Amino acid sequence: MTTVSTLDMNAHSYFEALAVAERRAQHSFFDQHVVEDEDLGYFALDEGDYNALPAHLASRVVHTVHGAMLDEY
Repeated sequence: MTTVSTLDMNAHSYFEALAVAERRAQHSFFDQHVVEDEDLGYFALDEGDYNALPAHLASRVVHTVHGAMLDEY
């Protein structure tokens, strides 16, 4: 049964990170990434925090939400 609870926990942390990334993307010029982590499960990462994502983070990106803020004005 621990496998099922681990899957549920991972799915829950994925959807939480995805919700955070989607909220942030609405108000950001930068892409928001959902990153997989062994200890944390999943977390949201703002691309604007880095010039370019380091390889150790880029390789763990499982989903990207594109920044929705426009720079037209």
